[in-house]
Amino acid sequence: MIIRYYILILIIALLFSACSIRKHLPANTYLYNGAAVSVTATPDSSLKTRAVRKSLQGITFPKKNKMFLGIPYKVGWWYFIGEPKRESGLKYWLRNRLGEPPVLNTMVDMEANVDNIVAYLENRGYFKSKADSSSSVKGYKWKAHYNVKLRPPYFLDSIAWILDSSVLSKDILTIPPTDSYIKKGQQFELANIKAETRRVDLYLKQKGYYYFSPDYIKTYVDTTVGNHTIKLYLSIKKETPLVARLPQTINSIMVFPNYTLLTPPPDTTKTSVMLYDEVYIRDTVNAFTPEALLRSLTYGPESLYDVQIHNESLNRFINMGAFKFVKSRYEPSTDSINPSRMDVYYYLTPLNKKNIAAEVGGFTKSNSFTGAQASINWKNRNLFKGAEKLNIKTYGAFETSPNDSLKKNNNFRLGAEVSMSIPRLITSFNIADTGYYPPVTKFLLGFEWMRRQLLFTKNFIRGQYDLTWRRKTNRIHTLAPVSITYNNASQFSDEYLQKIIQFPVLEFSTRPELILGSFYNYTHTSTNPNAVNIYYFNGNVDLAGNIAGLFKKANAPFSKQIFGAYYAQYVKLDVDFRYTRKLAKDVYLANRIAIGAGMPYGNSAYLPFSKQFIIGGGNSLRGFRPKRLGPGTVFTTADQQVTYPQIGGDYKLEIQTELRFPLFGAVKGALFAEAGNIWMKNELLYGSEGTFSKNIFRELGVDVGAGIRVDAQVLIIRLDIGIPVHKPWLPLSERWQRIELTSRDYRRENFVYNIGIGYPF
Repeated sequence: MIIRYYILILIIALLFSACSIRKHLPANTYLYNGAAVSVTATPDSSLKTRAVRKSLQGITFPKKNKMFLGIPYKVGWWYFIGEPKRESGLKYWLRNRLGEPPVLNTMVDMEANVDNIVAYLENRGYFKSKADSSSSVKGYKWKAHYNVKLRPPYFLDSIAWILDSSVLSKDILTIPPTDSYIKKGQQFELANIKAETRRVDLYLKQKGYYYFSPDYIKTYVDTTVGNHTIKLYLSIKKETPLVARLPQTINSIMVFPNYTLLTPPPDTTKTSVMLYDEVYIRDTVNAFTPEALLRSLTYGPESLYDVQIHNESLNRFINMGAFKFVKSRYEPSTDSINPSRMDVYYYLTPLNKKNIAAEVGGFTKSNSFTGAQASINWKNRNLFKGAEKLNIKTYGAFETSPNDSLKKNNNFRLGAEVSMSIPRLITSFNIADTGYYPPVTKFLLGFEWMRRQLLFTKNFIRGQYDLTWRRKTNRIHTLAPVSITYNNASQFSDEYLQKIIQFPVLEFSTRPELILGSFYNYTHTSTNPNAVNIYYFNGNVDLAGNIAGLFKKANAPFSKQIFGAYYAQYVKLDVDFRYTRKLAKDVYLANRIAIGAGMPYGNSAYLPFSKQFIIGGGNSLRGFRPKRLGPGTVFTTADQQVTYPQIGGDYKLEIQTELRFPLFGAVKGALFAEAGNIWMKNELLYGSEGTFSKNIFRELGVDVGAGIRVDAQVLIIRLDIGIPVHKPWLPLSERWQRIELTSRDYRRENFVYNIGIGYPF
């Protein structure tokens, strides 16, 4: 009964809207009701016209107003709100956001649409097709009609280049035909021919033809072959200038590393410049070493121009991180009258060498703690004149909890970190220095003091030497030959010492620990983020304790020390694979599977706490708070969250799927389902409940949820609500949970809110 009532109200509102529109339309005008296209194949053709009609329907203009049950409700709203007094305020927003102005019949150019239809068909091989137009009126609506007589399409019988004996012609003949956009037997498509001319142009640009353009390629067809086939001919236009017919050789290269728009243009003569390795450099303030600039140049004098190599050099200059603007200019050589020689100029505008920044921010944690952090960051972008970046960071943080049981358990952190990034590889082995990005060598040293007020004090020391390089844009390699982490706890409170007596396992978490190892990380992404199928892969291999084990071989866990600390020994492997499928415009199905395994051995019984896998939270299983799920069927209490340094595991399995779709404007929606958990190798920390076993699929945490995203172009703001539907810590028969959205107590206990920046995966 209630549903019928609402339907009746909706119908009355729509009828009122229709009456309102009729009343407000200007005199002698009608509301445009779209275009109807009818396609009739000629008697000599057996063409299926449905697809053609649909395509032609989409190219008619303008587009009619949005309608519901044949009523333009947005136009009705437009008239109902009325003209606002100013271009701001609520009334203006309501009218322009929720309504739309009427599209009238006077806005339709039927003759232009007929011309567009005929041109569209001609460009797709339906030569000699015809079209005409008419219109009809029904009530206050006006409709355009376009009648098309479709002729059979033409197909390519042959493709041939008409060339001479010039160097340009010889280079065109070397273009591989396998990647051609035009092939014998293919239906004539003007778009394919244009794509082919661009392909030829790109190929020639890689062969030195800097001044060549697709506009210099002439195409014409011969339709006299018969049987609706054509011969396609391509040639170079006679008016093509000589300079465009010649491959260009680089005569000289000049680099200006101190260019700025605020100063007069630099003198491009070769006076007052220095010559380094056949490259001219004018560095008036001696800001950069020549070697640093030369490493970004992927070619030199006497090299044949190649657009790909040219782009590589530009990108390497940009990715040095020392310049805010980079541009280049090619000109005919001033040292030669040869039209096939060019000079190239690079204009580099440096960033400020030094800067200092202070940051203050707040945060909340899943364990009921809130806090604030302040940091000071000092940066030098060109320390030794080779675009070396020195970064010194100091920070302090404080966190507390309003809960009575945690009120006095405040946490304090103070730390400092020094890092240096060098845009070249410093290593004893060879790695090819090619591609769009310069390789980077990084050195890092950090220290942190942490005081858990009611528990203990802990000191952390970290050092790392790593190399990052890219041979291709979408493939990133990171190798850390040396990675060192040391931590040591002290100043234990009496309360914590009592907890150790009660829970002896806690003693493991405060033992001094040394991680001396190395790791390799590889990331592979799809080259086109707008493709139908988008892939992402990340793999990581982490090793520790091999060198230490050579000097002090351990026969049992925690049996050997170095500098008073137990050294860790383990092998850790993890992969993260993501696949996103585009289902429709702005509609995507995103999927992710993450698998990790750590194998402690020798001096270790489990992965170091800082290396363990964790699960839950905004970028993981969103129906479970961080570190509240697992390991296995273990239930982590609030007390454990405070006492243990980390609730993690030696193994991890995580599976996620998410449907992403548009809602309105910049707001998008999402529906997701996720499953996963973590496990330990042995029973030492959490007993048999936390160990990896054959029953892992019964121990998976499962959640479902929904979310909204606001795409602010610069960033994506995300709110997700996750609901656990399978809780592995409960008895087996009670793990699957009913969803009771109407229950306030259920929502309070089970709804997990996640706010984040960017997509979860």
